[in-house]
Amino acid sequence: MIIVIHQSGNTKNALFYNEKKVEQKKAHFYKSGNTPTINPFVGTKHDRLNILKEIEDRNTRVKKKGLHISVNPTLTDLIKLGDAGIRTEIGNLMEYMGYGNQPYFVYKHSDIDRTHFHIVSTRIDCETGKKIKDNYEKEKTQRFIKSLEQKYDLSKEQNLVQSNLKFSAGSRNLQQNLESLFYQLNQIEFITTKELYDKSLELFNVEVRRSGRGHVVFITDKNGNPVRYPIRLSEFEERPRFYLSSKVERELQIQTEVIDQFQLAQWARDVNQLVEKSKGCKKEPHIKYKVKNRNRGVSR
Repeated sequence: MIIVIHQSGNTKNALFYNEKKVEQKKAHFYKSGNTPTINPFVGTKHDRLNILKEIEDRNTRVKKKGLHISVNPTLTDLIKLGDAGIRTEIGNLMEYMGYGNQPYFVYKHSDIDRTHFHIVSTRIDCETGKKIKDNYEKEKTQRFIKSLEQKYDLSKEQNLVQSNLKFSAGSRNLQQNLESLFYQLNQIEFITTKELYDKSLELFNVEVRRSGRGHVVFITDKNGNPVRYPIRLSEFEERPRFYLSSKVERELQIQTEVIDQFQLAQWARDVNQLVEKSKGCKKEPHIKYKVKNRNRGVSR
């Protein structure tokens, strides 16, 4: 089980990200809590946003008002907890973190190989209008996970979860999973250069290379060799941040907030160390690939 607190400064971005997944049939409405209506999912996404926005409008001083949590159970966790257990423990998690009285929406995602859940709420107290204290949130989530492990006799499968995040020749739903990865990396504030972004992609066996006037996305092996036919970057709705034109980037209004980790486990802590180590490594000769018809393969 991995629980991630995304430091989302914009509630609208967090909510509409999940709503878009629902529209694309990559997620569905799962659960809600403390909302004015019994079933807030009957209304529009703007209705759901307004429930949170009306609370946030009471506090103009706090900048980062959004609460965005992802709950990432392993297959064993899903089996042992069951659907009823997952719903119950999501409510318990909100209570444990101090958001038990807050309105919130839960989305069940199936856009990667593993089922996971996103919770969207607000950090502004619905009763007082003040920001709810968020000290030691990471420590709290770890304590909550340990309580679940004891309660349901869950095993620690974090390493297995992490290994599944890397793309390979056999990865399924490749394009939509890559878009999810691009979205998460686009939100991490300390990825400030194209070099660091590329190093981040390498952690998942992904590489973006120029081809003609555009770029293509390769899935590689551990040595950087392509293992699948590339996909043109123009085919993606969500694209890597440093491969966008300045005009498009302004239109998308990409936020520079910290999303922390989204099923990336301990990625954020290790990425800078990996980049520093790579500076001493000899660079491999650059091979320029030209994309042809996918049915014919790749030519050099």
